[in-house]
Amino acid sequence: MIENALALVGSVAPILQNAGTSYPAIPPKAAAALAVGLAAFGAGYAERGIGAAAVGAIAEDDDMFGRGLILTVLPETLVILALVVVFVVPDWSAVV
Repeated sequence: MIENALALVGSVAPILQNAGTSYPAIPPKAAAALAVGLAAFGAGYAERGIGAAAVGAIAEDDDMFGRGLILTVLPETLVILALVVVFVVPDWSAVV
């Protein structure tokens, strides 16, 4: 698996390199969008285990609903904070 990832990075890296230009390979807005996507992926991965544990706890004790709901929603704050980055990052045309 790691060999495939390294091969992908090795094949994409020359494409992303700009020869002698001052512009970044990935525009800031695209990098911010990538950050939001990765944050959403990470939050979904975290919620997978948290949600299963919360459902199990609620099945045993109904009083755990509030705590389970809060712990299930908590990883989504990561996505909300990452979404703020999209609005904070300036457009590249405004920077140059």
